[in-house]
Amino acid sequence: MLEAIRRAMSFLRQKQILHKLGVAVSITVIGIACYVLYHMLRGMDVEEVVEAIKETEPRSIFLASLFVAAGYFTLTFYDLFAVRAIGRADIPYRVNALAAFTSYSIGHNVGASVFTGGAVRYRIYSGWGLNAIDVAKICFLAGLTFWLGNAAVLGLGIAYHPEAASAIDQLPPWLNRLAAFAIILGLLAYVAWVSMRPRTVGRGPWSVILPGGSLTLLQIVIGIVDLGFCALAMYVLVPDEPNLGFVVVAVIFVSATLLGFASHSPGGLGVFDAAMLVGLWQMDREDLLAGMLLFRLLYYIAPFIISVILLTFREVILGARNKRLRQVTRGLEVEPRREAAYVRERRDTNA
Repeated sequence: MLEAIRRAMSFLRQKQILHKLGVAVSITVIGIACYVLYHMLRGMDVEEVVEAIKETEPRSIFLASLFVAAGYFTLTFYDLFAVRAIGRADIPYRVNALAAFTSYSIGHNVGASVFTGGAVRYRIYSGWGLNAIDVAKICFLAGLTFWLGNAAVLGLGIAYHPEAASAIDQLPPWLNRLAAFAIILGLLAYVAWVSMRPRTVGRGPWSVILPGGSLTLLQIVIGIVDLGFCALAMYVLVPDEPNLGFVVVAVIFVSATLLGFASHSPGGLGVFDAAMLVGLWQMDREDLLAGMLLFRLLYYIAPFIISVILLTFREVILGARNKRLRQVTRGLEVEPRREAAYVRERRDTNA
């Protein structure tokens, strides 16, 4: 059975069917989102949205900022965990934190985060002797943590409140709850699978040893905490009335985030917004859109600007350091030549 699946996947990769299918899915998701967003925003008063932003309590914005900061702090443990998992415990946490923060904040805004985030990580980790394969393994393990956390949040959240998912996928609550139980069982089965013995994916130098059972549970906890902080940031920015509860907002937020991620559009632009507007249809559209715009400012734009500044300073510092190193190297090379010339001069004088 496994051999048949492996052959099928190899055939699909050779024919680039998976790539074409992924592009088709992305275009379809973006197209549907644009259609829904057009109808949701049609007739919306822009002045009311601006007024709603101005009337947002500073306390709510401050709390959302703290939750966003906590979420990005949790993201740094994605890289810390992944780097330790590939056996590079010598790389300090500050490097992991810089790589995680900059790669995720830039990847979120530029889109195609697998490639853009990977390029940023490679630029940072290559200074510590990691090659492209090592960085690819880090990206894989960090992504695994992200998806395990998403699966856990969606599974638990939808099992507790299936109506929240029904607002987006329009499926019956009982079917969503059944899917949630399937997700939870799948997670438990995966944890049991990696607990039995060391598991490896990939071949040759690309092979990655999957974390064991206890480490996988740690991955799930990291993912849950990260998504929890992000959902809290959104929760304090959406309208207070009607009060749907944190679990409902969290399930809809995570579902909208995954749809935006699947679309590969920068920041899930359009797709995330359409899913949020559809899922939270009970709320005032202008007030909800104001909260979503503030969330984008705090979670996407501000970290992106900070990341660009940090990377710019890093490149300037590295450039100055390399320049000094070249000057010192030239000095060491010139000194022996000067000494040899002095010896020749003394020899000629004596002669």
